[in-house]
Amino acid sequence: MGSEDGWSTSRSGILLRLSLHPLFLSFRWMSRQPSPDRYIKFEDKKRALVSRLLQYSLVHEVLGIPFDKIIIHRTAEGKPYLKNSIDFPFSNFNFNVSHHGDYVGIASEPLCLVGLDIVSITTPKQETELEFINNFSPYLTVLEWKNIAHAGSSEEMLAQFYRYWCLKEAFVKAIGAGLGYGLRRLEFHHTNWTGISVYIDGVESKKWRFSLSKLDEKHWVSIASGLPNKADELCCSNLSLPELGFTFRTVEELISNVN
Repeated sequence: MGSEDGWSTSRSGILLRLSLHPLFLSFRWMSRQPSPDRYIKFEDKKRALVSRLLQYSLVHEVLGIPFDKIIIHRTAEGKPYLKNSIDFPFSNFNFNVSHHGDYVGIASEPLCLVGLDIVSITTPKQETELEFINNFSPYLTVLEWKNIAHAGSSEEMLAQFYRYWCLKEAFVKAIGAGLGYGLRRLEFHHTNWTGISVYIDGVESKKWRFSLSKLDEKHWVSIASGLPNKADELCCSNLSLPELGFTFRTVEELISNVN
């Protein structure tokens, strides 16, 4: 996946790889969002803090709003959105965040809906790979199960499952749906994970575009971009634009930009 030097447009993405060192952030304007203390594990709290910082940084860079003036809320289903009452230069500016394993990421779109998901392929500790995958059988179609079963070794089957799961999560996060959305309604078709398309309730949708990229041996990232209900011609053309890729930054670089 390519990278950019900064957020030059509102179609942007950034990925951070977390270190194992402690992270201390005490920006007062970040206290408006739910406390990361709801997470039990320290690493989860750390990911939540960095995710929050990414949201403010993106809004500041794209829209020029001062950090202490940015108001970010979440929908009932958990999708973050900008609450500020200003005239946006982009009619449907929205963004989505994800954190899993060693990475925290964010992606934004000016017109299309956007969903982002990162997965870390982790070998189950208390069960076999197949037993772990079987836990998710209600969410996979017959075709997806077939492709997973024919992937090869148990490790390859696990990786295949995670790729499907990454795509499904990105779609659900883009539309802002909660856990109640039937993931089995979605069936993903691809050729070696390129030219990805989605069938919704058995019908191919031309309103969505997907990318799936390998970050390293353990991590994959997916972006779902889709047309909103009232999509105009400009929005439709935006869906066909090439992916810009991600900016890769460290946590220290992000904090220095705030200061």
